[in-house]
Amino acid sequence: MANKTGIAPSNKHRIQGRTSESFIDARDVISRLNLKGNEVFMDAGCGDGHVAMIAHEMMGDDATIYALDIYEPSIEDMENEIEEKGIKNIIPIQANIAEEIDLPDNTVNIILMINVFHGLMVQGNIDETITELKRIVKPGGKIAIMDYKKMDVKHGPPLHARRSPEELEEMFKRNGLKKIKVDNEIGEDLENGLKSHYLIIFRK
Repeated sequence: MANKTGIAPSNKHRIQGRTSESFIDARDVISRLNLKGNEVFMDAGCGDGHVAMIAHEMMGDDATIYALDIYEPSIEDMENEIEEKGIKNIIPIQANIAEEIDLPDNTVNIILMINVFHGLMVQGNIDETITELKRIVKPGGKIAIMDYKKMDVKHGPPLHARRSPEELEEMFKRNGLKKIKVDNEIGEDLENGLKSHYLIIFRK
C-alpha cells in the first residue's frame, strides 16, 4: 500500500524484491551534483536512508544532511543507525513533502529526490510539493530530481505516472524555478541501449 505521498514504504519495496539501492548508484548520482562538501543537503523521500548515508561518506562532517520521509519506521531505522555509528550531522525528519516540512525558510542548499516524483504525480499534489521545497531552499539553491524516463518498460512505475524532463521543467517554471541541467545518461542500462532515468536540476 502506498503512503500519503503515493510512495510505497521502503520495506514494501523490499517485499516486491526491487529497491532503488539495487540498481541506482547513489555515489554516481551525488557526484553529478558537484558538491563542495559543506552544503546543507536533503535526501527527500529517503526510505531506508541509503542515499543520505552515501552523502555523508562523500561530504564528510562539514555538511548538514537531512533525511526526510513520511514513513515513521524508516525514520526510526535511520535514527538507530546514526546513533550506532555516532554520526552527528545526519538529521532524520518525518514529514509529508507535500504538506509541511519542519524547517525554516531558506535552510537547504540542495534537495535530492530519487524515484519519488512519479508517486507525487499520482497523488496530484505537485504544486504543493514544489512550493514547500522552494520555501526551504536557500536563494540560489537547487532541487535535483532523478526519476524514470517516460518510457513503457518492464520495471518501474506505469507509464501514466511518468513525466518527461520537459514536463517537469514546465511545472517548476510556473513555480518560479529555473532548469539549469538535464542529464539523460543515468540509471540502469535498458535493453534498448538507453538509461532508465534522467536527472534534472532546478535553481531557486
